[in-house]
Amino acid sequence: MSDARRFAPATERNRTAILDVLREALPDAGCVLEIASGSGEHAVWFGRHLPHLQFQPSDPDPVNRASIAAWIAHTAVTNVLPPIPLDATHPGWPLPQPPAAVLCINMIHIAPWTAALGLLHGAAATLSAGGLLYLYGPFRRGGAHTSESNAMFDADLRSRNPTWGVRDLEAVSDAASLAGFEPPITIAMPANNLSVMFRRATMPA
Repeated sequence: MSDARRFAPATERNRTAILDVLREALPDAGCVLEIASGSGEHAVWFGRHLPHLQFQPSDPDPVNRASIAAWIAHTAVTNVLPPIPLDATHPGWPLPQPPAAVLCINMIHIAPWTAALGLLHGAAATLSAGGLLYLYGPFRRGGAHTSESNAMFDADLRSRNPTWGVRDLEAVSDAASLAGFEPPITIAMPANNLSVMFRRATMPA
């Protein structure tokens, strides 16, 4: 029987550092939606270590969804739901339940800018006031890369697809503000990455 699990080396390197941040930032209960879950390794890792929460992985790619399902079966985690097809660029996300938080790890630089905008607007439409949108990955700050390795990574991304690339934190923050989020809290992470946390602004009565 073939094994549909996919393996992303970066996941094993960053999952513990991300979990440390999420332990403090995520709510005490509720469903956490992950956008662009990829292989599914993050979802089952968070599910195993945060048993008080429920996790809803998603991905537009059926191969990735098969990997996510295989990881859920392999690890036997009971608080990670079956993956759903979701494209962040499409409005009106088909969610089985409203999330208490939204996670998106290493997506917005390996996708067109329209995907980042779709993520921000989709998360704003589904989160209640105070709800968390968590982003992880490399960012430019003040229009400049934070390391030579990030500059090289950015050049490689843009050579593969000119619509990809390491995003300016200020541009993401401005777009998030327009979508209805408060200014971000940022935490420096290993390998010149950032945790960027947005809270849904209080909606008008």
